[in-house]
Amino acid sequence: MVAVEGLDGAGKATLVAALADAAARRGASVSMHAFPRYDADVHAALAGEALHGAHGDLRSSVHAMAVLFALDRAGAAADLRAAREAYDLVLVDRYVASNVAYGAARQEQDAGGEFVAWVHALEIERLGVPAPDVQVLVRVPGEVAARRVRERAAADPSRTPDGYESDAALQARCAQVYDELVSRTWLAPWSVVGADEGHVALTRTAESLVAERLGTERSGDIASGSSVRSDTIET
Repeated sequence: MVAVEGLDGAGKATLVAALADAAARRGASVSMHAFPRYDADVHAALAGEALHGAHGDLRSSVHAMAVLFALDRAGAAADLRAAREAYDLVLVDRYVASNVAYGAARQEQDAGGEFVAWVHALEIERLGVPAPDVQVLVRVPGEVAARRVRERAAADPSRTPDGYESDAALQARCAQVYDELVSRTWLAPWSVVGADEGHVALTRTAESLVAERLGTERSGDIASGSSVRSDTIET
């Protein structure tokens, strides 16, 4: 299971799609997931509504928001474990590290702080959310991510930036926490991908990452045919 992480607007969905394509070309079966599941889970829906100003002071509580996001993943834990057994590769757009990075950034803590330990105890130990095998950080300058969020909102009026996406200072602190998580090898090994890669370079990067996870077999050696299941939402 590979979790792809990064700031809002970093290009996570683009990398997930490239990883899925690279795996499918090798004949591997792929299951794709994304969090938060705003349209599929009531906890995620409540968190999403709070990020747009609903539910009073809910958004102001770092721990309350983190619990809602954690319960969303806990609700999908059984499906993720089943996918791990049934598919060669499970790809997840945003996972536990997102909860850690954004919450720690909001509390102005680093990756060694209390909040990071609390999320691990909550999600991994108490709720039984399965840990990923590897995590990939899509590293992008905060100003680039912010521009992409604005462009995305301009192209689709229904995608108004939420309270996290529109907070440039928060995004900058979050980027720092992500880098610290990478340096600490938090939860699982990390790889780092630059978001400014062109299509050809991104394809090569995806193929390299997939080769590391699935081995060096040529296309068709892993499975009799490619299969891609997508439970993603665009993020």
